Amino acid sequence: MNQIRYERRTYTNGYTPIQKLERLSKALGGPAIWIKRDDQLGLTAGGNKTRKLEYLVADAIKQGADTLITCGAVQSNHCRLTLAAAVREGLRCQLVLSKPEAGEYNPQASGNHLLFHLMGVEKIELIPADGDIQVAMEALAQAVEKEGKKAYIIPLGGSNQIGSLGYMACADEIEQQAMEMGTPFDYVVTGTGSGGTHAGLVAGFLARQSHTEVIGINVSGTKEGKESQVRDLLYRTAALVGLQGEISDDAVRCDDQYVGAGYAIPTEEMVEAVTLVARTEGILLDPVYTGKAMAGLIGMIRKGELTPDDRVLFLHTGGTPALYTVPQLFIP
Repeated sequence: MNQIRYERRTYTNGYTPIQKLERLSKALGGPAIWIKRDDQLGLTAGGNKTRKLEYLVADAIKQGADTLITCGAVQSNHCRLTLAAAVREGLRCQLVLSKPEAGEYNPQASGNHLLFHLMGVEKIELIPADGDIQVAMEALAQAVEKEGKKAYIIPLGGSNQIGSLGYMACADEIEQQAMEMGTPFDYVVTGTGSGGTHAGLVAGFLARQSHTEVIGINVSGTKEGKESQVRDLLYRTAALVGLQGEISDDAVRCDDQYVGAGYAIPTEEMVEAVTLVARTEGILLDPVYTGKAMAGLIGMIRKGELTPDDRVLFLHTGGTPALYTVPQLFIP
């Protein structure tokens, strides 16, 4: 037996709920839309990185690490949740943060940046937007080692083959819920950034021999570049768990039409999507990931790429603390 899928910490009790979005579906003229509430996962303020961290932190503890080091933007959900996992486990945590591509860095920023300090991050290393985050993390790890401690580096977004196991498990969870509901899903729509969530879902559905197709709405990068990135991670995840059978190139599908000017840079479509979901369903999306992913789903419906007969599951990957950093986008 391959033990790797059983070596995990548990930060969430039970499944995250799936809700039908009847008022949103009606406003858009179909198809039937459901939402998977991974914003309600365990650890501080929830989000998809929690599933990845269950496996990554288990690996860190297995290796005897006492310090977690990771990276992200100044409003990184992944950094928030990695720090929360470290607090839960009694580990130290250090972060490498990239300055924003647009606008100035605000050391008094709210949102996730506030939570880093509230939860007691040990150290923040701030680098330019085009800086080398891997080099910066390795430098922190070397300094930790000189103190006689042991560091464990977690990649951007927790997106390696170990982290992707969290979304293989999520695909299992979705399939089980679909069976209980009597509602198989034709598509799962998710935001695609570092790629671990997307790759893990595809691997999980392949392992279950499911016909559910994953559509990734890019929050950064080009269609071709992101598909190559996700496909590479899919192959590595499949190799890790011994997934049998050939994986076709078209197993990975990404859409880059909703990125706008770049990562974390607002778009009109994102503002419309966040507002529409809040006013039809009372559910908060975030301006970086789920807002752009929902904009992609809405765009596909309006273009006729999804039909009224399709059954679509939208994956809510969390991130709502970032919503409170941009009130000017939503207050007239």
